[in-house]
Amino acid sequence: MMMEIASMLQAAAPEVAEAANKLAQSGAINGSFTLGVAGAGAGLGIGLTGFAAAQAVGRNPGAFGNILTIAIIGMALAEAIAIYAFILALGGR
Repeated sequence: MMMEIASMLQAAAPEVAEAANKLAQSGAINGSFTLGVAGAGAGLGIGLTGFAAAQAVGRNPGAFGNILTIAIIGMALAEAIAIYAFILALGGR
C-alpha cells in the first residue's frame, strides 16, 4: 500500500509543482502566508520555551530567577521573528 501511495505522489509531483509555481507567480500568495507561517513558528517557539522553563523550575526551584531571565530572552527572540514577518507582510512579500 505504501508503494502505491509513493508512486501516486511521484506521478503527481510535476503537476503539483507546476500549480504551485503558477500560484506563486500570480501574486495570490502574499504577506498573509508569510505572517501565518512566522506566527505559527513564533507560537511554537514561545510555547516550547515556556514548557522547558516550567520543567526546569520543577527540577530546580532554587534557580527560578536565572531560568526566568533566560526564558524571557528566548521568548523575545522567538517573538522577534513574528515581528519581522509582520514587517515583510506589510510590504507584500
